[in-house]
Amino acid sequence: MRELARGLFLESKYPGVRLGAVVSSDEVLLVDSPIRTEDGREWLSAVAAHGRPRYLVVLDHHPDRVLGARGIDLPIVSHDWTRTVMLGWPDTFKGGASPIGAEADRLKRVTGVRRAIPDLTFSDEMRIRLGEREIVFRHRPGPTEGAIWVEVSRPAVVFLGDAVTVAEPPYLGEADIDQWLVSLESLRCPGLRDCALISSRDGKLDSAAVNAMMRFLRKIPDRLERLAAKGKPPEAAAALAGGLLEGFRVPQARREQALLRLQAGLARLYTRKYPPER
Repeated sequence: MRELARGLFLESKYPGVRLGAVVSSDEVLLVDSPIRTEDGREWLSAVAAHGRPRYLVVLDHHPDRVLGARGIDLPIVSHDWTRTVMLGWPDTFKGGASPIGAEADRLKRVTGVRRAIPDLTFSDEMRIRLGEREIVFRHRPGPTEGAIWVEVSRPAVVFLGDAVTVAEPPYLGEADIDQWLVSLESLRCPGLRDCALISSRDGKLDSAAVNAMMRFLRKIPDRLERLAAKGKPPEAAAALAGGLLEGFRVPQARREQALLRLQAGLARLYTRKYPPER
């Protein structure tokens, strides 16, 4: 676990997302959870050495960040939409049933998923006091309708979830590209412009990474619209993945998984935006 600044920690050793911890006056906020419950217990133990864990926040409903929450006995914070989506899930998760290029795809069978359903939710914004710090949970849709950011003061840090990725493309199947771009544009506002930015997939970011993600996202709507105008099936949208992947420097060992993620996401996004006529 690496300390980024006073009382701000990032853990990257577990499969899935990078985990955050905010420590203030012997109280701790956990940002996301490992996939496996045994890793979650280890993570919780490591964090407890810095203070009493108070809350766990999940930044959206991606299985890579929420499945492990079922083994962490803390109030779980999320957006209302994340809770609504998870309430519709079965209590058993089978990773290979509908692969999306997630780390959680490798899980054969996970039970007790309903224990991960958030119990403290909000619609637009929620603030809490964590010791001497104010923590702001803010709705920032894009990768999913229920995506949120966590804004921390002193020092100013924003946990962005999957809103910006660098090494590999994000999953696009639940995305709203227009709202995503609006959320990223907000990073240019005076209140956020000087904040340190933390991606759940790549850690600390610079402004160049944000700009690159915006360029990537802007390519997608027009390409999907052209396919829809020609009456093309979702497989045609998936076929765009190879060209779009070239904008990322994906290690060869992970290229197949990243390509699957992009293919599955594009096909799902296309089907949602241009549902087949019945």
